[in-house]
Amino acid sequence: MKKTLSMLLLACFVFYGSLLYAYKKDHVYKLTLLHTNDHHGRFWKNRNGEYGMAARKTMIDRIRQEVRSFGGYVLLLSGGDINTGVPESDLQSAEPDFKGMNMLRYDAMAIGNHEFDNPLEVIRQQEIWAGFPFLAANIFKEGTNNLLFRSHVTYSYDELKVTILGFTTEDTRIIGNPEYLGGIEFRSPVKVGKTLIPKLRKKTDILIAATHMGHYKDANYGSNAPGDITLARSVKGLDIIVGGHSQNPIFEPDVQNGTMILQAHEWGKYVGRMDLEFVNGKLTMKRYKLIPINLKKKVKDKDGKSIRVHQEIEIPEDQEMITFLSPYQEKGKAELETVIGRTNGVFVGERNQVRNNETNLGNLIAITQMAKVGADLAVMNSGGIRADLPAGDITYKDVLIVQPFANTICTVDLSGDELKEYLQIAVSKKKGSGAFAQFVGVELKLEGDRLVEVKVGGKAISSDKKYKLAVNSFAASGGDGYMKVKDHPSYVNTGYNDADALREYIVKNSPLKIEDYAPTGDVTRM
Repeated sequence: MKKTLSMLLLACFVFYGSLLYAYKKDHVYKLTLLHTNDHHGRFWKNRNGEYGMAARKTMIDRIRQEVRSFGGYVLLLSGGDINTGVPESDLQSAEPDFKGMNMLRYDAMAIGNHEFDNPLEVIRQQEIWAGFPFLAANIFKEGTNNLLFRSHVTYSYDELKVTILGFTTEDTRIIGNPEYLGGIEFRSPVKVGKTLIPKLRKKTDILIAATHMGHYKDANYGSNAPGDITLARSVKGLDIIVGGHSQNPIFEPDVQNGTMILQAHEWGKYVGRMDLEFVNGKLTMKRYKLIPINLKKKVKDKDGKSIRVHQEIEIPEDQEMITFLSPYQEKGKAELETVIGRTNGVFVGERNQVRNNETNLGNLIAITQMAKVGADLAVMNSGGIRADLPAGDITYKDVLIVQPFANTICTVDLSGDELKEYLQIAVSKKKGSGAFAQFVGVELKLEGDRLVEVKVGGKAISSDKKYKLAVNSFAASGGDGYMKVKDHPSYVNTGYNDADALREYIVKNSPLKIEDYAPTGDVTRM
């Protein structure tokens, strides 16, 4: 009887073990992982002929053919943020981008925070266009354990099981558009991962996380939510993290706690390629490279003139993709390319500058909004400024690249005490974050982190006086952690689109002189 029971238990172990680990003994499984992240509407090449989905398709098709020739398999993932960044895409709800990804045969993507620049119904439409899973294991319907998206997906390559799960930065609840986040709950990826990852690890051969959390050196994430390194160090069991959000290139995998962390910069500038072998339960990386997609570098020609040359051999554009994308690119092009004004220099909106310092573009935008609604002062969150406004001719497209979120300008009348409370929160926003504030019409003095003096229009504020504040609808709704003023009795959403207001201001005041909007040092720390 004991012998029979032992044989039965052994048979059960072999049976269930074969379900979990069905790979053939000593067989070499070859898997090539391809990845991109932070696409931000760049379906078309830039003015220098760099990146673009047509050249990306040529490269990916070549890799697929190569891998197929030696009996391998290809897995193509995205670290999210397909939305927001280029007018041709933004005006069409990223339809060309998601349908283009379908043509590229992406297998899955992490939900990025900028997916929530749109209402949920738009995201659902984008899922249909894409035809592949949107993954987020830590986004729930508020107050429930019901996921808003799939947590993971498993693909089988012959006997080999590969599982991809998704995580989205919990900062989305702060940096996402509050108007579209009602009823949605973002939980800690680390907390969710500590429960989910061990369970999935037992059921798959290779476990990959597609994340939109950010890669921060040595886990120093500062004012941001914890990123990929924190996740890897906190939970053992992930083989690979395909990341996004911080938009930095990782040219060699960052190995943390046995997990290889990858990220491919932004905009499809690179396609990350990792060639893997799996034998008898062991996964080995054979090669890794970020492949530049027609990126160029500046060199001097024989006459000493600066020219751009390809970093590597030029990749031809796939004609099927060009044919598909061209109508989207042409749609509305005439309006976007119309010159609306001119400037004598660059208005600085570059991410690392505007999120750390007062800039002339921050001042220009705040002045525009203040003037449009007749406000006494304006506060602008730097994360709403997405690019430089170039020197020379300015087009409507340039304006929409600078302000792509279609926010409206709002006003609220605050007492002196209410205004001081609001400004205390705004001025406390840390450098390096999208919350970092640009101010116009106000002078602030701080002792340490405490606001001790406020002047509006050159005069000290008075408790019994009302002040009209201009902010965008994102910040008014509590975005980026600003004080929510949407429910204040005096709150008014004017309905004026921020980009249209900037366009109107440029038309009326062109040519713009950068010296008229130079930083004034409106925040003084004592």
